[in-house]
Amino acid sequence: MLKKYLLCALVSMVPLIELRGGVPIAVGMGLPYFKALVVCVIANMLPVPVIYFFARKVLEWGRDKKYIGKFFTYCIEKGERGGQKLTRTAGERGLFIALMLFVGIPLPGTGAWTGTLAASFLNMGIKTTSLAVSCGVVIAGVIMGIASTGVFSVLGL
Repeated sequence: MLKKYLLCALVSMVPLIELRGGVPIAVGMGLPYFKALVVCVIANMLPVPVIYFFARKVLEWGRDKKYIGKFFTYCIEKGERGGQKLTRTAGERGLFIALMLFVGIPLPGTGAWTGTLAASFLNMGIKTTSLAVSCGVVIAGVIMGIASTGVFSVLGL
């Protein structure tokens, strides 16, 4: 049983897959949904401080390197453009809600990793970022749980 929870936790920590993969795996393995959701949410949130404090610095460090420079520069520019667009759309006061919904709607590329990186470009602050991202992760976990249980019940699994 512990191995199953550990697998779900590890999947929930992987960029782009995150809890959108961890929760369906947990449901598919027959783990209790609420316990699995807690494990997946915690695991998905573990990288957030590291991403917030270091990812941007790593990208800036690598932007002038021979082989990775173009990709790192692309990531920085994309993050800055996304942050500017989000600020124009949501305004200063709506950034918290916008970030929470961005992370909470389970689409490819809209998880805790991307949301935290965008928040670091916007200088939102670690407390605000962590709260918005964690609320979004819980929303995504609930949506994925509902979708997963529905899919597995329809398939008779």
